[in-house]
Amino acid sequence: MKTRSLAMRPALIIFDCDGVLIDSEVLSARALIDELACHGVAVDMGFVARHFIGRAYPVIVAEVSERFGVTLPDDFEERYRGRLLASFRTGLAAMAGAIETVEALQVPACVATSSSPARLAASLAMVGLDRHFDGRTFTASEVPRGKPAPDLFLHAAAVMGADPSTCVVVEDSVPGLLAGLAAGMQVWRFTGGSHLANMDVPLPVDCRPHRSFASFAELRAALPHLFHPSAGVVNLA
Repeated sequence: MKTRSLAMRPALIIFDCDGVLIDSEVLSARALIDELACHGVAVDMGFVARHFIGRAYPVIVAEVSERFGVTLPDDFEERYRGRLLASFRTGLAAMAGAIETVEALQVPACVATSSSPARLAASLAMVGLDRHFDGRTFTASEVPRGKPAPDLFLHAAAVMGADPSTCVVVEDSVPGLLAGLAAGMQVWRFTGGSHLANMDVPLPVDCRPHRSFASFAELRAALPHLFHPSAGVVNLA
């Protein structure tokens, strides 16, 4: 299905959460690296970026089993989530300009993420974004296949009553970008997360977003017709 021009107003903007609305991917990677090390699996930030970012938890378990021959124990996810939420309480922040951008939007928006429902709810609440997406959040637990399959984005569009061809996906990860493209949506890549600051994550030839933004300030400057003109300027800090 052909997507509409970027100059037109989308019917729905679907935001990924981690690495887009919240600057969480470095914290998540460190927690995962540390917990995997407890089971003799040694990976670094680059490995996590290439193989795990943007993927649902079952994919991580399968990847560890296939690549390292290690079957993670039943309580691994609980221990990893506990380690992660502890780091979130002291270090998690909304992406610079994200809250102001969401508040200024003149089009409907929702969140669709590979995170668990509990992690998503806690994350949004910690940074003050929960009130902006009340009843408009979707997780991979709701569909048969996670990203890079299009299921999650198609599910979000269906529940929100939007034709996929009129939707925009804002993503940072390769699996997320591929999922948005497979759903027949406009795909905008956000590259402002700290996990991408000093890391080159090459895009496959079949993963080319329609547009890229390094900050929410850049997004708003490029597409002012999507935002309330009196909402002010996005914080560049």
